[in-house]
This record gives sequence, C-alpha cells and structure tokens, in this order.
Amino acid sequence: MSRWTLAGQMLALQLFVVVLTLVSAATLVSVLAGNLVTAEATAQARAAATAVAASPDVLAALDAPSPSSRLQPFAEQVRAHTGVDFVTIMKPDGTRYTHPNPAEIGKRFLGHIDQALRGQTFTETYTGTLGPSVRAVAPVRANGASGPVRALVSAGIKVERVSARLRGLLFWTGLIALVVLALGAAGTWLVTARLRRQTHGLGPAELGRIHEHHDAVLHAVREGLLLVGKDGTLTLCNDAARQLLGLPADAEGRHLDELGLSQVLDAGQEERVHLVGDRVLAVNGAASRLGTVVTVRDHTELQALAGQLDAERGFAESLRSAAHESANKLHTVITLVELGRTEQAVAFGTAELRAAQHLTDRVMGAVREPVLAALLLGKSAEAAERGGELVISEDSELDDLGLDAGELVTIVGNLIDNAIDAATRVEVLLRAGPDGFLIRVADDGPGLIAPDAFRKGWTTKGDGHGLGLALVGQAVRRLGGSIEVDGSVFTVRLPVPEPVPESVR
Repeated sequence: MSRWTLAGQMLALQLFVVVLTLVSAATLVSVLAGNLVTAEATAQARAAATAVAASPDVLAALDAPSPSSRLQPFAEQVRAHTGVDFVTIMKPDGTRYTHPNPAEIGKRFLGHIDQALRGQTFTETYTGTLGPSVRAVAPVRANGASGPVRALVSAGIKVERVSARLRGLLFWTGLIALVVLALGAAGTWLVTARLRRQTHGLGPAELGRIHEHHDAVLHAVREGLLLVGKDGTLTLCNDAARQLLGLPADAEGRHLDELGLSQVLDAGQEERVHLVGDRVLAVNGAASRLGTVVTVRDHTELQALAGQLDAERGFAESLRSAAHESANKLHTVITLVELGRTEQAVAFGTAELRAAQHLTDRVMGAVREPVLAALLLGKSAEAAERGGELVISEDSELDDLGLDAGELVTIVGNLIDNAIDAATRVEVLLRAGPDGFLIRVADDGPGLIAPDAFRKGWTTKGDGHGLGLALVGQAVRRLGGSIEVDGSVFTVRLPVPEPVPESVR
C-alpha cells in the first residue's frame, strides 16, 4: 500500500464525514418526506369524506327512489374537484351507491366500517378494488351529529399516487444531496491541496519526526536562536537565548520593544557585539521569509581572552620597542668604546640601566600583583613610544588580593588606553585597603562629560567601536564594584573578595 500523506488522510477523512452526513441527512429527509406525504394524503381523503358526509344533497338523495342516480354524478364531481381517487357512498351495511367504476355499484364495500357505524370518522390503508389506498370513512347522520347513521362515505387516494409523489421528493432530495456532496468534495479538495503545499506532501509520522528533531536541535544547541517576525514580534526562542538574554518564560509572542531588545536584535545581516547584563554577546541576523533569524553567541570568555591577548601583544610591542632602543644604545656604547671614550661609554650605559631598573623597581615595589605589574610596565613603554608618560602614583601599594586577573586587565588596561588616547601624561593609582580595592586613572586631557560613556557604542573616535569603556563598566559590575568619573579622573572601587574556606579549597 502506498504511503498516505497527511493531506491524503485529511481528504479521505473529510470525504467520509461529508458522505456520512449527507447519507444521514438524506435518510432522515426521506423518512420525514414519506410521513409528510402519507399524512397529507390521509388529511386530503379525510377532508373529502367529511365534506361529502356533511352535504345536505346526500341526505336528500338517500330519500329519493333511486339514490345512486343522484349520488353517482355528485360523487364523481367531488372526486374531480378534491383530487382523490375515489368517493364511495354506501349503505350502513356496506352496499355501494357510488364508485368510480359503475360496475362496482351495488356491491359490498371492501374495508372496515365498524367505527363509522358507531359515528366515528377514521382513516386506514386498505386494498380495495382500485388497489392499496389511503382512505377515510365518515358517517352520514340524519338530523345533525346526534341522529342515526343513514349512510357511510369513503374517500381515498391510491398508494401508488402517494409513492409517486414521494419518489419525486426523493429525486429532488437526492439531486440536492449530490450537489452538496460535489461542493463539499470540491471544497475539501481545495483545503487538502493547500494543506499538501504547506506540509510538502509529508505524512503524519514524518511530520512528527521533523517536529521532534526540530525541538531537540532547538533546545540542545548552545547558541541562542531567535525568530523575529516582520512586525518585530518574537515568535520563537530556544533555551540558550532565554538564558543569554535573560528573557522571561512568556517572551514568545511579545514585541521586542516590550522585552527591551530592539537595539540588541536589530543587527541586520552583520555580526555585532552587544553588552547584555554581564555578558558580551555576538549577535547576527539574517533575513528570511518568515522574518529575521537571529543567532546569539556568548563571547564573554572570548572577549576576556582577547583582552589578555591585547595585553600580551602590548607587552610584545613594548619588548620590541625596548629591544630596538636597547640595540641603539648598545651600538652607541660600543662606538664610544671604539673611539676610546671608555668613561663616557660606562657613564652612558650605567645611566640607562639605572633609569630602566628604577622604573621596574618602582612598579614591582608598588604593585606586587604580577599580571598588573606586567601590564603597567608594558603600558609605560607604550606611552613612552607614543610620546607620552605613564606615572605610577607614590601612594600606590597593592598585593595579590585574589581578584580575577582577567577582569583587572580589562579594567586597568582599557582605562589607561582611553587616557593615553586623550592625553600625554597619565597617572595611575592602585591601592588596597580594608574598604576594598581602589583604581584611579587620571590624565591631563580635556576630561569626559558623557553619561553614556560606559554604554556599548559610545566613542570619541570616528572609527572606534565604543567597546572599551563598556567592557570596563561590565567588568566592574561583575565584580560588584562602582565607577565614578570626574572630568579626566576615573575612579573604580572594588570590594575585596571573601576568603575561600579551607574545607572547599
């Protein structure tokens, strides 16, 4: 047996329902029509019999010497006008005065007359000389309803005529049912064709498997995945997207403005970096037929590693510059020796070594956190290479307090970079106390007046991405600290982390 598609099954089911409904309706209509036609024929016969029985001409004819000669034309006239098949007037013993077939006059009536003799009008279906008929029998009384029964009147319609009328009704009922069936089948076929296009001709089992695979992939993928409708409504999001963006359980079906994600998810088709809470997210959007498909990846750790890599690159550049400068100075010392100016060569070399050692001793004596010390030495060399000066404040004193080195590099490195870009002299204060950890970076630049400086995208450089200070603000929030800006002075305060108990080390 060939595989049934979902559309094919729907077509068969709907056709079955339509046919069953029409057959049931046609059967019910047939029964009702049969009862209606029979009731109509019975009523017609009863009305004709009652009218004849109440006619004064009938009583007058009964008193005549030959009642049949007067009653036969009267009965035929009534039969023609009322549309019944026969009107029979008879004696109380059943002897006929009238009949559509004159040969039957004078013979006994075929049927029941007991109830009529008791003064009651009744109806029945009986087979007489004209065949099966629906008939009514009424008494003819003298002196009104209380008088004796003088004669009986029977009027009837042949069952054949009743059946013919019923067949006509059934024909039209069947024709209407066929038309309705054709319209229902056509409508069902159109709906099924549309369903077949939408389901691509797949069966229920295949659709079920596709849904299961879709659901498994959607919830298992580590990247955030969202589908945004063309009207800005979030129509789909997976578990990773809810976690990365902090979305509520009822986020689907709500507008991006309501969720506060208009700027974050308005990424077009280019990947952009956004700061959401304490996370660095890479957001990429692609247009589709249903709207925009947005992927969200967590770059927090990658960004921290990139910051450390930038620091290492800065260190390497500083070493390269120092090596180049040392080569120049060494070449100068060698040349002075070759010229016989040994004392001047010794004095020159000693002075350079003393200056370099003084800077190293100053930094290492004030900052005993190795990563920060290396960062400051590298930034000092970078500032000098760019024609500036990086000064370590005399009040600086910092031990290894157990703070995350990557976060410290992000905060101090970006603040110094921002200051070096804006000024020629930068002073750094790093100090630890009972109230926490203090970082202060000041420069001789014009200062900063911008409430949105720590928001991603703010920059003073025309080609910048505005990410450095935003990362600083994010790292400070992650460490539970605060940041203040007073002109060209940036002050960061971080709490000292609580010591880890021995039992969990």
